[in-house]
Amino acid sequence: MSEGGNASVIPFPNEEDGDDPRARLVRTNAHEVARMAEAIVFASAGPVSEKQLAARLPDGVDVTATMLELQRIYAVRGVNLVRVGEGWAFRTAGDLAFLMSRDTVQQKKLSRAALEVLAIIAYHQPVTRAEIEEIRGVETSKGTLDTLLETEWVRMRGRRKTPGRPVTYGTTDAFLDHFSLEELRDLPGIEELKGAGLLSSRMPANFAIPLPPVDSDALTEDEDPLTDLDLEDLGLLTPKVTED
Repeated sequence: MSEGGNASVIPFPNEEDGDDPRARLVRTNAHEVARMAEAIVFASAGPVSEKQLAARLPDGVDVTATMLELQRIYAVRGVNLVRVGEGWAFRTAGDLAFLMSRDTVQQKKLSRAALEVLAIIAYHQPVTRAEIEEIRGVETSKGTLDTLLETEWVRMRGRRKTPGRPVTYGTTDAFLDHFSLEELRDLPGIEELKGAGLLSSRMPANFAIPLPPVDSDALTEDEDPLTDLDLEDLGLLTPKVTED
């Protein structure tokens, strides 16, 4: 670059910087840091949390401010930077989604029972199978829950601190991502769900939206974390083989 150019010049390393390229970049400007964050999110297969970004960006960077600025920049582009739960990801702009329709893989349509159970889990999490059945007023088959677990929209959170220690269920970041929600507080109202055909008009009156919604990751006071033994019992972990 000739003298008088407008491009930012990354300085050569000095004794303080050592060989760390991140330290050299932070000596330039916020634009370079934003480029780093942009590259990290773009290369990731899934949403990247701000904690993960902070671990890879130079020390002292305001990660939230950086991501909000990137989100502003991408707001008018063909891809948008969106918040997904506690993370960030690039997604096709909503008004251009029709361009991708030909390449979209048609997912298996969920049954009415599965949709109702998914809605109950989303709004009442953490919730047990017995609590789901109490709200619906009918028995919920294991197959319905297995189907939702296979979609990766629902996960086993922990075990309720009650007799029998039933498993509690909650939604995942994949659920938020699929339905274009930043957080659980963005869930639509009950009437909106009914109007969209996602809930039966016969849903009982005690199906309400708990406020505020529970955090998607943190366990509540009445939940215990799932242990390796729990995972083995649930068939989610191969039992360890002990040698004599």
